[in-house]
Amino acid sequence: MTLDYFYGQAGELFSFYRIPKALFQEPRFQDLSTDAKTLYGILLDRMSLSVKNGWLDKQDRVFIIYTVQEVQDSLGCADKKATKLLRELEKFGLIERRRRGLGKPNLIYVKNFSLDTSIEHFKNRDIDDSATAPNTIQKPSEVRCNKTDWNDTEMSETYPFHSVETDGMSQREQLEEYFSQSLEVDLLLRLCPDDEDTIYQIVDLLVDTCATNRKLLRIAGDDKPAEVVRSRFMKLNADHIRFVLMCLAENSSPIRNMKQYLLASLYNAPTTMQLVYQNRTNHDFAHGSPRG
Repeated sequence: MTLDYFYGQAGELFSFYRIPKALFQEPRFQDLSTDAKTLYGILLDRMSLSVKNGWLDKQDRVFIIYTVQEVQDSLGCADKKATKLLRELEKFGLIERRRRGLGKPNLIYVKNFSLDTSIEHFKNRDIDDSATAPNTIQKPSEVRCNKTDWNDTEMSETYPFHSVETDGMSQREQLEEYFSQSLEVDLLLRLCPDDEDTIYQIVDLLVDTCATNRKLLRIAGDDKPAEVVRSRFMKLNADHIRFVLMCLAENSSPIRNMKQYLLASLYNAPTTMQLVYQNRTNHDFAHGSPRG
């Protein structure tokens, strides 16, 4: 294929992605891959569309919506590579992704590369879910949940999070902070790096469910009192999440409703995890020992 030369100012007739020189010249970005730098330029370009559409949060910060599939299409790469590049940009503090739950694309804050600040991560995650992004930015839907047996003692426990702000934190922020600590999310991300998106989806699902105003929640086809569901979810820990991830990985049947599948798995995890592990131990022992 033979290409022609540029003549005069012909080169100015085309559209280009702009990649900041700082990403190539400053030592702090030396280890950032060239593909990640290219993706940052693409995300910067998308910012102009967000500004035009008025996609701003309560603090007037611009966010964009750019899915993993769009990254794949833009760079001509596979899903694994696209996900890795987004993680790389997050590691260098060049973007911040806001997970919104199942079925909704992440919101991405493209960070200012020229400002090397050290603002706390969770402080920047407070965005307005009702921001004016037509037909795209939606308020978190009220999640229905449900499960198996329950008793009155579960309903008697006090729900520690309220709709009013406490110490400047909204109910959702309190829940996000609670589950981040109780589920040891940082540890889970280190132990299960390939399940990062699923882990964040689980956290968002737990927050959405516990923050709902519904009196009854549906899980596995049954309506359960919201207080019971909240109480069960508030007792989950990292082991329960790893168990749910394991069950999800080993499931070979098509999952028609991922949200309901996860809700049921999370609700049942405290009562089924030990039984499943014990059953496997018994099975392995029986088949691994000679029989007389």
